[in-house]
Amino acid sequence: MSRPQGSGLSDEERYDQGMAVRREVLSAEHVDRATANQTELSADFQDFITRVAWGDVWSRPGLDRRARSVAVLSSLIAHGHHEELAMHLRAAIRNGLTVDEIREVILQSAIYSGVPAANTAFRIANEVFGDDA
Repeated sequence: MSRPQGSGLSDEERYDQGMAVRREVLSAEHVDRATANQTELSADFQDFITRVAWGDVWSRPGLDRRARSVAVLSSLIAHGHHEELAMHLRAAIRNGLTVDEIREVILQSAIYSGVPAANTAFRIANEVFGDDA
């Protein structure tokens, strides 16, 4: 079994690695807003997602970022996490997916996650992509 890329790294190194990936995937502007808006209450959570989600999981070598975006979009649609979907639709484009491919991911999700979930995802995608959709 392969070890995660983050294995053997200090928490600070995992954080730095995670911050770099997070900025590449979500955009520096988004990450800057998120960190600027963190509070004492949310600071530990921001540290956690940067180290674990971005520094460990998104940094693993087993999937490329396109594949990770497909998995994330599918999961967000299935679980109804609409507040995160718009952000990850934009990230999917940065990760190399086309609007046509995203359309197919949403259509596929209608079969496994339900037509209402896909309907909402298409509405959000239309808001994000506008005339490009």
